[in-house]
Amino acid sequence: MLIQKQGMTVTPEAQEAMRHEMGLDQPFIVQYFQWLGKILTGDMGYSYVKNTEVFPLFMKALPNTLLLTLTSIVTTICISIPLGVVSAVKQNKVTDYIIRFFSFIGNALPGFFVALLLLYIFALQLNWLPVMGNNGFQSIILPTLTLAIAMSAKYTRQVRATVLEELSKDYVVGCKARGIKGHVIILANVLKNSMLTIVTLLALSIGSLLGGTAITESIFMWPGVGKLAVDAIGNRDYQIIQVYVIWMAIIYVVINLITDLIYHFLDPRIRIKGEG
Repeated sequence: MLIQKQGMTVTPEAQEAMRHEMGLDQPFIVQYFQWLGKILTGDMGYSYVKNTEVFPLFMKALPNTLLLTLTSIVTTICISIPLGVVSAVKQNKVTDYIIRFFSFIGNALPGFFVALLLLYIFALQLNWLPVMGNNGFQSIILPTLTLAIAMSAKYTRQVRATVLEELSKDYVVGCKARGIKGHVIILANVLKNSMLTIVTLLALSIGSLLGGTAITESIFMWPGVGKLAVDAIGNRDYQIIQVYVIWMAIIYVVINLITDLIYHFLDPRIRIKGEG
């Protein structure tokens, strides 16, 4: 493919020369340790397609993914936690049924369908928002909503289940017996004790979002690492794919470590057990 792109005739000699230039004629183990040595020194190689260094390409796309991750997580928190708490407090009432109904709908809708639906309504019909690309704040609204709708639908149910479990515990009964108002019990006690579950869910989502949501970024042409990886797979640009896989591995390890550290501060039982 590279030889054809350069306008040369694909001959065995040309292929062999290209293989030698790329180091592909060496044993696999030699190639691996050469690659590993370069990675450890910050040399991530050159893009086969764009013929430029991979690291600057990746770093150019990363801020867009970080921004989309931040807006999606904040939007999800603002939607799912209040709805989950209200659904739990209003258990088996009309409000609870309405929230649960829409959470089921949100879970059932595929992400690409939500993205296309939002594009059709807000970009094509109402002409309120841009269709694709990164052209300022308005461009991030539709990708954010696409991701937040799916996550909020799932997390609303999880928050509801966690809050219901906490509401059935003895300390809540004791607080009510002492005359403490319901909203104070929810905010000061129930939500605090529910944070372990919420933090776990958010950590998993942050890991996947930082890896780049390939479908959403591709539909909206959002120039993040997910779209970069999809384009690299389509073009067989293996150097970029390798960097993307390394990034995914690192980010999940880091997020899990941070989550464990947060557990230590949120739950006194974990601290006491660790000290013991």
